[in-house]
Formats: sequence, C-alpha cells, structure tokens
Amino acid sequence: MSLEKTVNDQIKTAMLARDEAGLRALRAIKAAILLVKTSEGGSDILSEEEELRLLQRLVKQRRDSLEIFEKQGREDLAVKEREELAVIDRFLPKALSSEELEAEIKVVIQELGASSPSDMGRVMGAATKRLAGRADGKAVSEVVKALLAKAHP
Repeated sequence: MSLEKTVNDQIKTAMLARDEAGLRALRAIKAAILLVKTSEGGSDILSEEEELRLLQRLVKQRRDSLEIFEKQGREDLAVKEREELAVIDRFLPKALSSEELEAEIKVVIQELGASSPSDMGRVMGAATKRLAGRADGKAVSEVVKALLAKAHP
C-alpha cells in the first residue's frame, strides 16, 4: 500500500478519534506528498525511495525546529514538534542502534578500503545509500569521522 493511501486512511481514523497531534502530522505528510507530485517533473506515483526521502526531510525539519524551540524556551511549540515527530516516525523503518550503526559503517569502510579522514566523502556516499531511512545523516557523519580518525591517528 502506498504511503499516500496509508496516510489518507489514518487521517480518517485520526479525525474520528479527534487526535489533533496525529491529524496535524498526517496532514503535513499529505501536503508534502502533494507538493512532490505536483512539482515540475513530479509523477503521480512516488517510489518507496522517494517516500522515504520525503519522510526523512519532514523528520529533519521537525528535529531542527524542536532544537530551536528548546533553545528559546518555547516548550509549548516543542511539545507539538515532538508529537508530530512521533507520528512521522511510525512510517519510517526502525532506526539502527549506535552499535549497529558503527558495525555497518565499519563494513562500508572495509569494502571501500578507506584508511584516512580524506576518504570521508567516499565513505559517506556509500554509507548514506546503504543506511537510507535507518540512520540520521548527522549520526552517520559523526561515526564515519570517528572511525576514520581512529584508523589514521
């Protein structure tokens, strides 16, 4: 079942349950889907990869906003962002633990034969493709940087 159909079904359920937070997040997902579909070069049907990228973009936006609201002491707005994040996260694949992330990146480094921090770009490209949807880009970057620094002191 496509993301759009799933979201539409869940919007109906959230409306009946009067779930304001869920409804807000689901409508944001629906709006993002419509924007992608109606943008220049967009198609009527999104691939799983496009759906995943869209959801990741929404999660990143929410996390960035959450960080700003917390710094400014706006707990009322931070709560809304956390609620929406929880709803959007339900559509993403299970995230890797830090141990799993490190193990996956070690495999990528070994496959590429990377040995120094100058190989970071190659490792990041391969790791990002392999871990799409299962790890945050920022976390991947930190682990890659740490592992390459260890490999080449």
